[in-house]
Order: sequence, then structure tokens, then C-alpha cells
Amino acid sequence: MDDRTKAIQALTAQRWRVSLMLSGAMMFIYFGFILLIAFNKPLLGSQIIPGLSLGILLGALVIVSAWILIFIYVRWANNNYDDKIARLTRK
Repeated sequence: MDDRTKAIQALTAQRWRVSLMLSGAMMFIYFGFILLIAFNKPLLGSQIIPGLSLGILLGALVIVSAWILIFIYVRWANNNYDDKIARLTRK
């Protein structure tokens, strides 16, 4: 195996690690919210301000956290992965 192939494999492994970490974070957030729904409905039904319950707020934060994690991945890919792949495939 030449150096370029090893570098591409290392970069691919790094991409998988980043993807799995971000996917794990999203699963933790989502399933944590689902478990709160399943086991602590009264907490989620409590009103923060009139017309806004904790459950609605946390549900919105689950969606926002997905956007943030996607932004983190895209930023990582643009700043690290894409440049390195372009350099490796040009040679």
C-alpha cells in the first residue's frame, strides 16, 4: 500500500469517527427527550411561561440541536476533510 492510500484510509477513518460522535450525540439528545416523555410527563407539562410548556421548549431544542450538529459536521468537512481529500487526489 502506498502513502496516498494510507492517508486516504486514515482520513476516512477520521470521518467515520466524527460522524459516529455526532450521531451518538444526536441519539443521546433525541432518546433522552423520548425517555422524558415516557417517564416524566408531569415535568414536561409544567408551564415555563403561559402558553409554553417545558416539553414544547425541549422539543424545539431537540430540533435546534440537530441543526447545530449538522452545522458542526459541515464546518468540519469543509475545513478539514474536503481540503485533505482534494490534496490527496490531485497528486
